[in-house]
Amino acid sequence: MKLRYIISAFVIALMSSACSDFLNTSLDRNQTGETIATDRSTIWYFGNAFYSPIGYGFTMIDDNIFATASDEAQQTSASSDVIYFNKGMINESVNPLFYCYQNYYEGIRAANFFLEYVADGKGEELLAQNRNLVTDATNYKKDLESLAWFKAEAHIARAYYYAELIKMYGGVPVIESSYDDGKMVKRSSYEEVVEYIVKEIDGHKDALAVNWNDYTDREGRFTLGAALAIKARVLLYAASPLHNESNDVAKWERAAAAANELISNTSLSYSLAADYGSYFTGGNPLTSSETIYAVRRWSSNTMEVRNYPISTQGGNSGAAPTHNLVAAYEYIGTPDPTDPYANRDPRLEASIVTNGSTWNGRVIDQSAGGSDDMANANASKTGYYLKKFLTDNLNLVQGATTQHNWVAYRWGEVLLNYAEAMNEAYGPDAVPTGFSMSARQALQMVRDRASASLPEVKAADVASFREAVKHERRIELAFEDHRYWDLLRWKDAMDVLNSPVLGVKVSKTGDNWNYEVAEVAARTFHERNYYLPFLRSEIENSNNTLEQNPQY
Repeated sequence: MKLRYIISAFVIALMSSACSDFLNTSLDRNQTGETIATDRSTIWYFGNAFYSPIGYGFTMIDDNIFATASDEAQQTSASSDVIYFNKGMINESVNPLFYCYQNYYEGIRAANFFLEYVADGKGEELLAQNRNLVTDATNYKKDLESLAWFKAEAHIARAYYYAELIKMYGGVPVIESSYDDGKMVKRSSYEEVVEYIVKEIDGHKDALAVNWNDYTDREGRFTLGAALAIKARVLLYAASPLHNESNDVAKWERAAAAANELISNTSLSYSLAADYGSYFTGGNPLTSSETIYAVRRWSSNTMEVRNYPISTQGGNSGAAPTHNLVAAYEYIGTPDPTDPYANRDPRLEASIVTNGSTWNGRVIDQSAGGSDDMANANASKTGYYLKKFLTDNLNLVQGATTQHNWVAYRWGEVLLNYAEAMNEAYGPDAVPTGFSMSARQALQMVRDRASASLPEVKAADVASFREAVKHERRIELAFEDHRYWDLLRWKDAMDVLNSPVLGVKVSKTGDNWNYEVAEVAARTFHERNYYLPFLRSEIENSNNTLEQNPQY
């Protein structure tokens, strides 16, 4: 084993900016190639390293959520990286998400290195070194069990990283060895990478832990549920119009079967959390039966600093929800002419701070002269503030912090993935043999959790039910880094992301607020933007082996 590849793994493991608080990804900096090869603890270090670069959605762009790239939110600051998306200006010289490309390949390299490090019995041999296999038999057995899990997890990590890469770039180079830095490897097609991902998951899912109930220190590692959720999402994307121009029904059937594999697995026990709003805050995702996989970090207040109203001490506004999104929340019962936010889908109140609502210990007043006057510098330009994910009344002046666990995969999304794929494959109400429920039943489960009073979805054909699913994803998954990619895979982005972002201007007459819908910002999306560009420097480093996406 060459020392330069060991050092490469050291660098990956020491990526402090990406390290989670549940995995020990640090290594002894004083170790040499020789001590690494004889110290069995390095197995666990290297087995943790491939988790470090996993995406953390709370800092995706501008140290904030990626919702500002879609029609969900508008970045308050005039100086931001997301403007390159909003104006259609991303190109081979400027791509604010290219750090993900680099990080994800570091994760792939770390997984490759680990699999090579323990291959051909080397891992088992290292675990047996320098220990009494009789007196330490119990711990040795546990270590062997852990090694088997870690091996399977490395394959799932590769599947995860490639799933994220093809979502952004289409086909990418598939690198299966740490001895190959990828600079001279040609891109595989999108379809080829999809098949690689499915093979990685299907080939190793049975070796994964079902849960970590008996190993709480392992929480945050991939499980069977996480692997199946990755596959279900990948195949849903592969069946979608961007990648399935002929609308091959077999692709939708495959996506439906993948989601059903997760839903019908009796060894798993996922379910929807009772309360939508509180599910996303603090440590709640870590104990909820809805969470399939969450990315953990140290407690912080970055999300609150970035998104609290500017009139809250320490707040900077940040990702301001749009009226485009707010207007999509359905009414429950009769609209109130004096309050456009009353009698709405309760997910609105759980996700967005509206004028007249109470947040951070006061009533939000965005009218002229009010506590949150929209004319104030850095105040929201849309008339709304983010609430989802945030802890109310966190004292930023005193430096208070709280947990922010990014839910990468959850049960609510799986049900919506299933509903979409089942509808496209079989229609809204069919339940073929071997399937758990109809598309309508899965959709209704999500809506019932929000409120049993939501209007009945009456769509009876595939096309109208498709629109119902799109609506439900927009509301249920708001701000969770789905909307932008959904618009792309549905081929809806040319329409939606070329439409202006809307907000409301708030005024007050006596005790009554008035709202005027107004255009906040124009948006631009080009046909080429359905895929992100590789940086020119990356193409040059590959000696032009890496082929650029069209029109860049």
